Amino acid sequence: MTITKQDEDATRALGALEDDRSSVRLKAALAVGTTPDPRFVDKLIERSAIEPEFFVRDMLTWALTRHPVSLTLPALVREVGSERAQARSQALHTLSKIGSREAWPAITRKLLSDADDEVARSAWRVAVVLVPEGEESALATVLATQLGRGERETQLSLSRALVALGEATVPALHAATTVPDPVVRAHALATQRLLSDPDTGFEFAIEEAKRVVALGGSGREGG
Repeated sequence: MTITKQDEDATRALGALEDDRSSVRLKAALAVGTTPDPRFVDKLIERSAIEPEFFVRDMLTWALTRHPVSLTLPALVREVGSERAQARSQALHTLSKIGSREAWPAITRKLLSDADDEVARSAWRVAVVLVPEGEESALATVLATQLGRGERETQLSLSRALVALGEATVPALHAATTVPDPVVRAHALATQRLLSDPDTGFEFAIEEAKRVVALGGSGREGG
């Protein structure tokens, strides 16, 4: 069998994705995305699961978006079931960039409540992108079960996802302001504030909500 220059270039690029130097891996991912080849897809996904550098992972995602959805989508959907947290997170992130609603069935409640914060955050972002028309309220209800979770960055990600769903979020947030957990109530109140006034900063909204909760309020008194 004749080995073409294209074959040699592909072999070289795939090998460079495993180079010890992040700059080399970054250039390799750029090269792979610039000249898409079906042979690259599995390797790109495999590398995404273990790549330690953010900028390289981002380039790997871009390279995957340059390949046909018919090839990348099935592989990425399989990857969201991986036992490796980074594999799940990166696959979800890439699905959000591809934006194909065919991936929606893969965005399960299990992923939306994944024990790993990065996986959950990626799942929230892609869910908001892919949710079919008419299913926003159901998604908001599931997302609301995660209110109060994690550190400030995780809470901000969830609030952004809920706000992106718009008015469909209102009933779920309203219900969350009445639960016993003060952390959940504060997060729900802060998200309500962001929904009604997008220009409000999250830090201000969450601190204000904490004060309301500390005083025994739900933020709806006098309404």
